[in-house]
Amino acid sequence: MENPDFDPELDSDLIRWEIGHAKPPATRPFALAPGLTIGGAAIVVMAGPCSVESEAQLRAAARAAKEAGASVLRGGAFKPRTSPHSFQGLGVDGLKILRAVGDEVGLPVITEVIAHTDVDLVAQYADIFQIGTRNMHNTPLLHAVGESGKPVVLKRGYAARLEEWLGAADHIRSRGNERVVLCERGVRGLETVTRYTLDINAVPAMHRLCDLPVIVDPSHAAGRSDIVAEISRAAVAAGADGLLIEMHPNP
Repeated sequence: MENPDFDPELDSDLIRWEIGHAKPPATRPFALAPGLTIGGAAIVVMAGPCSVESEAQLRAAARAAKEAGASVLRGGAFKPRTSPHSFQGLGVDGLKILRAVGDEVGLPVITEVIAHTDVDLVAQYADIFQIGTRNMHNTPLLHAVGESGKPVVLKRGYAARLEEWLGAADHIRSRGNERVVLCERGVRGLETVTRYTLDINAVPAMHRLCDLPVIVDPSHAAGRSDIVAEISRAAVAAGADGLLIEMHPNP
């Protein structure tokens, strides 16, 4: 039976869209960094502050994250905030701090890149690129990280359908980069008790639609720390390959 929601313009040789028309593809494990694989049996936890504020702040966060079992240190240097009056990040200084602290504690680092013109710069410091929700449709940026060869964590746009999210991943893969991780971070709904609504359905659905690892960002979905643990357990129960967790030494 023909799927009325199927858009042939989104079809590709890389991704199958239609659920139930074929056996779900097996998730393809790949290396995020030397000695660290995602898509296998182990749950990969990426943790750290949303923004790098200082070397002391990041060092405290990194040590706590590693002690708690995190495999990757996260930290934002360039922050695309909702308001232009909010802290926008330390920029290059933040990248330098992130790299230095990551090396000090022995963790690979992930950070967000927000413009295609910054990819070469960020690549000098980061092991893994993050594409944020606001840039899921930024085609020049997707192509640039695709050409970089580094692993990419692609966050779902907060109003994006699953096939649109997959289309964004396809843009990265079309440039030769197969190391793409999908990150569900919540979608905008009617609820105001939480910042966004985590679409837990997306985890098993995406595992049936493609061979990419799927992780969950419970922190941005919730917007409140008191329910992150429960959301994390739900994500793992749904089959998530990892978690991206925000933490701070002095929240």
